[in-house]
Amino acid sequence: MNPEVEQEGDEKDIADKDRSYLLSYTRHLERKIRTLETEKQLIDNERMRMEREIASMRNDLEQMKRSPLITGTIVDSLDDGRAVVRSSSGPSFVVNVIKSIDKDLLKSNSRVALNQRNFAIVEVLPQQKDPMVSAMEVEDRPSVAYEDVGGLEEQILELRETVELPLTKPELFERVGISPPKGVMLFGPPGTGKTLLARAVAHETNATFIRVIGSELVQKFIGEGARLVREIFEFAEERSPTILFIDELDAIGSRRLDIATSGDREVQRTLMQLLSNLDGFDVRGNVRVIAATNRPDILDPALLRPGRFDRIIEIGMPTAKERLAIFKIHTRKMSLDDSVDLDVIVSMTEGASGADIKNMCTESGMFAVRNERDHITESDFKKAVSKVMGKVRAETGNKERFFV
Repeated sequence: MNPEVEQEGDEKDIADKDRSYLLSYTRHLERKIRTLETEKQLIDNERMRMEREIASMRNDLEQMKRSPLITGTIVDSLDDGRAVVRSSSGPSFVVNVIKSIDKDLLKSNSRVALNQRNFAIVEVLPQQKDPMVSAMEVEDRPSVAYEDVGGLEEQILELRETVELPLTKPELFERVGISPPKGVMLFGPPGTGKTLLARAVAHETNATFIRVIGSELVQKFIGEGARLVREIFEFAEERSPTILFIDELDAIGSRRLDIATSGDREVQRTLMQLLSNLDGFDVRGNVRVIAATNRPDILDPALLRPGRFDRIIEIGMPTAKERLAIFKIHTRKMSLDDSVDLDVIVSMTEGASGADIKNMCTESGMFAVRNERDHITESDFKKAVSKVMGKVRAETGNKERFFV
């Protein structure tokens, strides 16, 4: 072999090895760079987390260095920018207000924080609410509409006039020159649709529905019930437009007697606060009050005088025509057999309330489920009617239920 050719081959092998080594080393360096970049990113993230933690600790330290503030209640605002404040310890002071506070927030009875040294107002605090107020049944807009209420056309018309129109068309009352009723009283036997009507009005007016049970307003300590009533009306105004529904009003609205125990007197204080709130709010405002009771005969006359609950609507037991309408509402989504004749079922339900009819529809469906059928027969309905009406007659002593 030619020595020159052999030498050229060796040089080529060496060059190939060098290129392979350089390529391998370059890839190694690239991997190392990527690893270092990842580590750098992790370190940067850890540094940012530590900086946030240090800033939070510094903020906590600054808060701990501050002296505690005193709570107070604004009594009055003065023209020169100062305010009269009643402190939590008792006495009242004329104090300054720091410039950063919006003067529109300094309303009477607003809670504020006072500097411990010069008693200047440094912060406006949120209004204190009883936990029971926040735990009430509150719906932004109930799903029940007027078409879900059967057989109460006349009562719906009266409610629309006294509750819906003042909320949706207050200008009508202004043009006519009259004030709408402040409160509406619904009375009738249990299960006739009083709560359902109130929820339907809230739905049609796009109003918040707040339901309060009368017995919840009866508190153990003196003044607690009255305070709760006051806060409920304030809460209703904050969530306006609002339908405030007071169920079982007779729990706090029974007639006042000359002879009363200390517990009775506390209930009477709650009643007087309710009367005061009914007198105090704007009749054309965005809060409408509806009450319901089974016993209007024991209510205090002061509740029923004009200017308070001055529109009284009776919700009686449904007639045959009304019971048929209720049956159609509750069965419109049910899978009924062609043999089901609702007129026959209605004739068997004399004395049943709307709640009883709903129970019958549920029970008939349960009989179908028990037999693993996907439809409800007339036999299922008759069994359900017999079961529910048996309980109704037992409760009424085999007499037609009536309302005193």
